[in-house]
Amino acid sequence: MFKQKSLEEFMDVLSSKEPVPGGGGASALAGAMGTALARMVGNLTLGKKKYADVQEDITLLQQKASVLTEEIMELIDKDAEVFLPLSKAYSLPSVTDEEKEYKDKVMEEALNTACSVPVQIMEKSYQMLLLLKDYADKGSRIAISDVAVSSVMLRAAITGASVNVYINTKSMKDREKAEDLNNHCDDLIQKGKELADEIFERVEKKLR
Repeated sequence: MFKQKSLEEFMDVLSSKEPVPGGGGASALAGAMGTALARMVGNLTLGKKKYADVQEDITLLQQKASVLTEEIMELIDKDAEVFLPLSKAYSLPSVTDEEKEYKDKVMEEALNTACSVPVQIMEKSYQMLLLLKDYADKGSRIAISDVAVSSVMLRAAITGASVNVYINTKSMKDREKAEDLNNHCDDLIQKGKELADEIFERVEKKLR
């Protein structure tokens, strides 16, 4: 759907009145760019005699990061897919008691589904941040600044995706489920921000 579009086409649709892609898709794209930057650092490290002692480690990192890149890219389209039913649910009639009951049921299901993708964006971006620590320690020094940029993009993916969860949990009738989702996101935000900032500051210190 969207991941096959050119960057220019994606930006055109993103800036239009179309309901998708939106903040969730943009967050996924940020996460995917963060993983791609890390892989670039890995590619600049592989095959270099200077980094002979970390070749096996970098190869393993590259394999894991490649999988995460593809998974996060898939979430750009999935975010759009789960949002559309929610946008339609908001338009359901709610005049009679039967209509209200039906709308509430459809809305609750759609809200739960709409939360699922941004949560995955957060989780996978955090997984990439955990790998990024090793890229920062073992990757080519000529690309160390790109590790810092990667941390910024992954941080943005986590924080950006989180508000796409919160806006939906706020409307959920099942408050226990909503609070569980909110708490999970709170935890990912805290850990993600701390780790991303730690990596960025470590790199910045080496560059200044």
